[in-house]
Amino acid sequence: MERTQCLLLDEEAVRQLSDHQRAEFIFSWLSHLKKTLPTTDRNQRHLVEQLSAVLIGSPGPPTRWLLAHCLALLLRLGDPLPASLLVERCNDIIRSKDDSPSGLPTRLAAVACLGSLYQQLGRMLIASFKDTFSNLMKAMKNAESQGRYEIMLCLEKILCGLGVGAISCHRDVYKAARTCLTDRSMAVRCAAAKCLLELQREAVFLWTSELDNVASLCFRAFEGSSSSVRVSVSELLGTLLAAAVEPPPQRLAAPRQGGRGRTSLEEVMDLLLGGFLRGGAGFLRASGDMLKGTSSVSKDIRMGVTQACVVFVSSLGASWLESNFSSFLSLLMELASHGKATQTASDAVVTRHCVSFILRSTLGSLLGEKAQTNAAKQLCVYVAAHKRTIDAALSDGNVESRGSCADVSSSQHVLVCCLMELGALVQGLGSTAGPLVTDASTGLLDSVVSVLLHPAYSARLAAAWCLRCIAMAMPSQCSLLLDRCTERLVALKSSPEAVSGYAAAVTALVAAVQQCPLGIPSTKGKVVLGLAEDLLRSAAQNSRISLQRTQAGWMLISSLITLGPAVVELHLPRLLLLCRCVFPASLREQDMELRRGDYFTWQVTLEGRAGALCAMKNLLLHCRNLVTDDIISRLLTPLACSVALLTKLPVLLRSYGSSIRTWSVLYRLRVYELLVMLPPHSYHGNARPPFHRLLPLPLRQLTLLPPLCHHDDLPPIGHALRDPAHHYIEEQVGGASLDNDPFSLCNPGDEAPASLPPPIALTAAAVQLFGTLFPHIISAQKVKILEQFVETVNQVKGQRQQTVQTHVCAALCSLLKLQAGVRGPLGPEDVRPPALSLLSGALESSSPLLRCLAAEGLARLVQVVNDPGFTVSVSLLCFDRLKTARDAASRSGLALALGALYRYVGGISSPQHLSTCVGVLFTLSQDSTSPEVQTWSLHSLSLVVDLSGGLYRVHAEPSFTLVLRLLLSTPPTHPEVHLSLGRCLHALTTCLGPDLQGKTWSSGTLYLHVLLGSAVMQGSPDCLVQSRAVSCLQQLHMFCPPHVDLSGLVPALCTHLSSSYLSLRGAVVACLRQLVQREALEVSQLAVTVVKELNRRDNTQLDVTIKEVGLEGALFTLLDQESDPGLRRDIQETLVHMMTSSATTGKLGHWLKLCKDVLSASTGGQGEDEEEADPGRDDDSSVFRARSDGGGPFTALRWATRRFAMECVCRIIAQCESADPAHFDMTLAQERRLHESTDFLVLHLGDLVRMAFMAATDHSDQLRLAGLQTLLVVIRRFSDVPEPEFPGHVILEQYQANVGAALRPAFSADAPPDVTSKACQVCSAWIASGVVSDIRDLRRVHQLLASSLVKVQSGRDGSVQLYNEAAATMETLSVLKAWAEVGSYRTDAETQSPKPLQRQFSLSGGAGLLKLVQSDLSTLSCLWLSALQDYALLTLPPEYAPQLPAAGGSFYTAETVNQSRGHYASSWAPILHATALWLHSTGFVMTDDTPVNLSRPATPTSMGHTSSVGGAKSPEDINTERLHLILGISVEFLCSPRSGDQMENITSCLRALQALLDVPWPRARIGHDQALSVELLGVLHRLMVTREAESVQLAVLDLLRQIVTAAQEHVREKRHSAEVDDGAAEKETLPEFGEGRDTGGLIPGRSLVFAALELCLCVLVRKLPQLSPKLAGTSPGGSVWTLSDSDCRLVSSALCVLSELPSVCSPEGSVSILPTVLYLLLGVLRELVHQPMVTGSGGGTGGGASLVVQSALQALKTVLTSPMSQQEKSRGAWNLLLRSALNTLLTLWDAGDPGVAVDQVSLLTALTIFLLSTGPDVCTINPLHTLSLQRFTACMDAKDPVVGVWLGSRYVLMHHHLCADICVGRVEGRRPQSPDELTGVLDGIRAMEVLVQAADESQRPQLITVLLPLLISFLLDENALGSAPAASRSLHEAALKDLMRLGPQHSAVFRSLVSSSPHLKSRLEAAVKGNQESLNAKSGPAHPSSRQGAAKVSPSITLKTNFL
Repeated sequence: MERTQCLLLDEEAVRQLSDHQRAEFIFSWLSHLKKTLPTTDRNQRHLVEQLSAVLIGSPGPPTRWLLAHCLALLLRLGDPLPASLLVERCNDIIRSKDDSPSGLPTRLAAVACLGSLYQQLGRMLIASFKDTFSNLMKAMKNAESQGRYEIMLCLEKILCGLGVGAISCHRDVYKAARTCLTDRSMAVRCAAAKCLLELQREAVFLWTSELDNVASLCFRAFEGSSSSVRVSVSELLGTLLAAAVEPPPQRLAAPRQGGRGRTSLEEVMDLLLGGFLRGGAGFLRASGDMLKGTSSVSKDIRMGVTQACVVFVSSLGASWLESNFSSFLSLLMELASHGKATQTASDAVVTRHCVSFILRSTLGSLLGEKAQTNAAKQLCVYVAAHKRTIDAALSDGNVESRGSCADVSSSQHVLVCCLMELGALVQGLGSTAGPLVTDASTGLLDSVVSVLLHPAYSARLAAAWCLRCIAMAMPSQCSLLLDRCTERLVALKSSPEAVSGYAAAVTALVAAVQQCPLGIPSTKGKVVLGLAEDLLRSAAQNSRISLQRTQAGWMLISSLITLGPAVVELHLPRLLLLCRCVFPASLREQDMELRRGDYFTWQVTLEGRAGALCAMKNLLLHCRNLVTDDIISRLLTPLACSVALLTKLPVLLRSYGSSIRTWSVLYRLRVYELLVMLPPHSYHGNARPPFHRLLPLPLRQLTLLPPLCHHDDLPPIGHALRDPAHHYIEEQVGGASLDNDPFSLCNPGDEAPASLPPPIALTAAAVQLFGTLFPHIISAQKVKILEQFVETVNQVKGQRQQTVQTHVCAALCSLLKLQAGVRGPLGPEDVRPPALSLLSGALESSSPLLRCLAAEGLARLVQVVNDPGFTVSVSLLCFDRLKTARDAASRSGLALALGALYRYVGGISSPQHLSTCVGVLFTLSQDSTSPEVQTWSLHSLSLVVDLSGGLYRVHAEPSFTLVLRLLLSTPPTHPEVHLSLGRCLHALTTCLGPDLQGKTWSSGTLYLHVLLGSAVMQGSPDCLVQSRAVSCLQQLHMFCPPHVDLSGLVPALCTHLSSSYLSLRGAVVACLRQLVQREALEVSQLAVTVVKELNRRDNTQLDVTIKEVGLEGALFTLLDQESDPGLRRDIQETLVHMMTSSATTGKLGHWLKLCKDVLSASTGGQGEDEEEADPGRDDDSSVFRARSDGGGPFTALRWATRRFAMECVCRIIAQCESADPAHFDMTLAQERRLHESTDFLVLHLGDLVRMAFMAATDHSDQLRLAGLQTLLVVIRRFSDVPEPEFPGHVILEQYQANVGAALRPAFSADAPPDVTSKACQVCSAWIASGVVSDIRDLRRVHQLLASSLVKVQSGRDGSVQLYNEAAATMETLSVLKAWAEVGSYRTDAETQSPKPLQRQFSLSGGAGLLKLVQSDLSTLSCLWLSALQDYALLTLPPEYAPQLPAAGGSFYTAETVNQSRGHYASSWAPILHATALWLHSTGFVMTDDTPVNLSRPATPTSMGHTSSVGGAKSPEDINTERLHLILGISVEFLCSPRSGDQMENITSCLRALQALLDVPWPRARIGHDQALSVELLGVLHRLMVTREAESVQLAVLDLLRQIVTAAQEHVREKRHSAEVDDGAAEKETLPEFGEGRDTGGLIPGRSLVFAALELCLCVLVRKLPQLSPKLAGTSPGGSVWTLSDSDCRLVSSALCVLSELPSVCSPEGSVSILPTVLYLLLGVLRELVHQPMVTGSGGGTGGGASLVVQSALQALKTVLTSPMSQQEKSRGAWNLLLRSALNTLLTLWDAGDPGVAVDQVSLLTALTIFLLSTGPDVCTINPLHTLSLQRFTACMDAKDPVVGVWLGSRYVLMHHHLCADICVGRVEGRRPQSPDELTGVLDGIRAMEVLVQAADESQRPQLITVLLPLLISFLLDENALGSAPAASRSLHEAALKDLMRLGPQHSAVFRSLVSSSPHLKSRLEAAVKGNQESLNAKSGPAHPSSRQGAAKVSPSITLKTNFL
């Protein structure tokens, strides 16, 4: 019962609420009821009563719709019997005559309830249907617009519910809807269209017998309609026409009403053609218009018919269009060529745009790539046939039969439409259109080029644009087409059509280079400029073609300038000369021009000067950095003449009339455009245009005002209220066309240029120029101009006043926007009143656009003035006018002005002003009598909320209340009000932000207001209101995610994904993008679940896709269909977020399959064609083929979508890298797959390779690049993954044939350079990966690289150049880089040990590969050196630019210097490394194997074999230059490596230097040049400080070691040569070599030793801060025991270098550095021996620290044994310093910290090294000698035998004359129990033996007497030997051997000892006997017979006891 009670309305709570709160409460209850009714027990009777009470309570529109739905749902889920009573009650309410204010909402609610009841209960209510329908028809006769709207919606739902059951009333419904379809209310028209759309499902007569009437009715509905009406009615008309042509399957067997059969396509197109030509007018009116020669068809009708045609084709589908495209195209072209549709130029433009819109919306959206290719072929055939017809008509000899001008005119429109669509198709197809363009049977290029000779200029321009599209789609065709057109232009330059057409084509092709990264050859620019000069020079030779040649010449020059500064800079002087020659030399000559010439002369003159001005404008636009002050000064005279001519144009117009009017307008336009782009100060005083002629120009508000208004203010305006998808057809009908401005062919972008007519464009230019020039005139003129504006506006009246007012306000707003942008002043205070008067007057205009502009201008005015007083006065002015204003226009404008003030002036945001403003806007927004005032006041309120910030929070509660009240009460017939309310709700949500999730009562309930308001807007029928609701929920989810119910939001989003409105789809995708960043898995699951439960009659393709492959698949489908860049970007980001969230968490296989399905959904790949065409290929033919699976969920996806799928694959691989390591380990993945349900990437390797292969062999170049990149990533990530089933092999080895097949197309002759470049990168990665072990398999990839190398050797003379030289540079460097990477890898692989888990090449395979590289190494080395010299030149600072070669380098030209730098920057490092390795392999020995077949320079000019004086360079000079080249590049880069540089470049530099220094010759050069060595060390020091990578730091230290070694060798050589030269002299007289010389001083910055010390100190102090007294104790964890293994390696390397430094110095210099060296060595040793207690005491070191211990001890030994310590001059100083060091070493035994243990092993080893390596002068000095003895004695007393005995023995080695008793005491009585103790005892015995050998002859018997008893004591008898521990037995055996060895040596002492000690003798005999028995037992055979033989064999070692 509790669940049942929760559904009931709390009536007691409702009674306590106010009216607006009651409405909110009831709506919330109904929303809850709608959601919970299907899943909760229901108390039907009480619910029906409560709902009925709400019904008669005057509910608002959203509430009544929700109420109706809940009532119908309740009765459908429960007992439907009360439904009849409820229907009767609703009918009674409708019949009532209640005229009270509450009566209308109640009747509307009853109508809505009837509709929902019939919709959900259907035929259960069929008995009452006739009465209900009759009642509704009666009510509609007297109903107002809201009633008619609601009744139409009700009828739609009734028809939906009853279906065929309502057939008896179909005719009556049709009659009622027919009346409403032409209603004055736009909302009623939309509702009637929806009603008829539902009716046509069952009423066959609508698309049979009544089709003509319905079409006429729809045409009348289009007239005067809004955009929403056109969309609804066009959907109706298009659906009916589609049903007439292809009846629905369920209606095929239905009887035809009226006897009419299937309608043909021709009949349908005739209907549309009639509507387009005659509109909805009757026969008499249409006939009269035709007789008068006028057309009364409005643009609204034509736009509606256009959209209906699109719906018609879309309803029939892609298959129908593909099958019937030829017929459809012919019929559509009849419309384009009809004379009545093209009576005027503007009509012709409108018609062409409409036809183009139809073609683009159908061919571009419905068809896949293959179908688009077929459509392009048919378009091409149609163009060719049409052109042949015109040519035949024009060339017919019979004058009477020749084609008329009308035929030519009609044909031009057909050709324009076909060519524009053909260009769009080819551009969309991209490089996949290659077969289409090159197909000789189609003849596409021939057909398009033939139109260039068409008599109509518009057709020639369309053909030129089509050629530009072809060039942008296929850059390889650009150069070829350019050559073809230039040749034809030269050959046919006497034909006006040829000059005009081919010049336009050349212009378009050259301008297309802006969109083609590969460019065209730089020589083409010279050709184009020469052609332009020739045309301009010859223009005066033939007056018949003077105009055409003049225009063509300047068009060519303008297009040339678009190539950019690199090309223009070379031709700039010629261009400036051409520009100056067009204008008179002075103003006086210009005045003389006016007195001569005729109209034709002035036509040519104005055309030429306009062209020159356009060229100057392009120069400023594309080459701004070239236009210096000097260039501008050279253009001032032409500029002054051009401005002066503006004042003379009226005189010319009076003289020559309209014959030059067009040229004068064009000339003025060019002058204005140029002046706008130039800085005004550059021509101040020289070229000032006349202000009085700037503004009285033609007006078009739709083009002039929107750019000046704020973009947020445009949506509430009618023309911008609708969907952006229809803006093209809605806005392009204004006359914009390509033929309005042929120079627009030079514009950047890939959209077809549509220039406004020159008069309209001139208006916009004048407005912009006014804003630019006004600040630069004197103040008095400013005031005078504005006052004149005010006076002019006041004088004129009517429409003329609005025109003038629009121009003036636009100019003023342009001025204010520019000044606000630069924060410039407006002028004196006298300027403010007229400006304020102009703008405030425009606020009351009847034009919404003008009011919007005026509000923007007023706010900008306040911003520019920046005076608080003026700001307050303007605000008060608005308040005062609002008090007195009564008309809606004035109140709307003033309300908008209040909001605009807040946008730009934050200073007025005081709480008092805010309260006043909010109060005024609250009052205005509640004016229900004027929806326009409500719209603008709410829009202004949203601006105030947005810009007030935290100050507005006190007004948030009443604002929410207002918004909700208006949302619940505003009629749906005013969607603009709902849109403004949605904007307010969004602004309030943003204003409160995180406060919405607060704990207070207020903030805790405000989020409910957002949810409630969003729910209201979601139920709106308007798409923009729905999109605003989605945005509000998205904003709420950002701040309060828990309060947004995804289970309710996601279904709505999935439903709207298939909306036909771009704005709604965009809002949905933007919301999904945000949701999936947090809850990707939940959103995906909800989408699939919800769509599966949907039961829509019209399942869209997106619904089907979601059911099959989830929301991700639907987004891929939507991505393929969308063309809007912003929406496509949002879809891609959404997919990336979903993939990131789920790809590695269980859905990896799903994502990979999805990407594979997307990639497979194509029309075939290039690899498939190649495999079939060449079956005799090698084993690459066994690879799988890139064929689509056919049965996938996607069909015919475009290349851009498939490319994104490949990018997703790369993202998945990158994501898996940071996830589970099992993704790249087949063994681990297979093991875990047995126990877990997870998926791993390595298991899908076959699919990855397949997808990469499919993409790499596609026709699309972009997709090929993506495929090659994926292949590269796969190779790099999986090259070292072993194959578990085949040990010794890697998993990628099985795909080697696939890799070769994928790479082969990229090396074909027609492959673009960027594809070949990427393929070279893949080749090098494949070879370097070590995957292929068989040299025969590797040879296939090697052949590809070899073919590219041949192409590089052929150079620029090899083939026809299709691309820019920079593209050739990129390809060449990519090839050289690939070879360099292969060579570098091979050389490195030979010197490195095999890596774990990575299979290396076998010896034979590696040798074979090296042989492959070696065969081309002579060629490669020359090319590598050339590339390096090029790079060195290109990296020179700008001041050295004049030193660059005039003709360019080896691989770049002078014109492509800037473009080539990037290519060199990405390639130089591997080439540098490979070159160094080559020089290393040759040992810098010159060979004569330079190739003779190089057509390009093999080596740079300065590195050749000839010197500047003409003689041959020596090998020494050449090697020196090569060395300096590599050193220079390396040092330059390493000095300042940019943050963006890859670590690989740094590593390559360091490895190259290492390779050089491994060779004796360069090492000797560097050792000889100390300055160079010091510079290198400085660079390495900087690199060590700035780069933390272990590999880099280790390489730096290795280079340091090599440099020090080079210096050592140099010093050693000099010393040796000096000794040889002065062999007879004394050594004391030899000169001192090494650093320090005689003084011992080391100069910082010049000393190599000092620089090396700095570098070593840097490493040691960074890793061990305790070494520095200043840093000691400041850095925690500064002990060697906390360092990583890599840090330990660094410290070890530094110590090794440090120990070698004294050998580089002179004796005096060594004394200078010795203290530092010893301090660092002993400091490191101190850190080593003081171990934390956790590591143990005395046990030695392990891991990385053990390496440091060994290095420190070795370094100490190296220093102590240095020859400098024995030099006469330095011996004394060395001894003193070594004594000090020994003293420091002896003090290290005192740790000083109880928590630190001393490593005595390392200390004693160091002490041993010290004592052994130094002389007596150091060791025997007391107290050092005594202290050393004490340290050893203490060690021998240690409990640990390793420390005691072993180290004590080391002391005996040095001090045998002191310690015999010590040794005996330590060894005697010890019976070892462990291996360590055994080692100690044995070392003690060895020490005693050494002591015996070192003693005098007289003392040896006594020592032997001590040693022999010790050895006998270690022996065991036969009983103890079997059970003794292993250590004791080992000691027994060792002692016995020693006795047998020592006994014969000291026989007398042995005999005496044995005879005097019976117990020793018996012990010895027992031990010998036991040992003999043990040996016999071990050697005894298994068989008895062998035992007997064994007994006869004597032992191998004869044991003796008698040594006499």
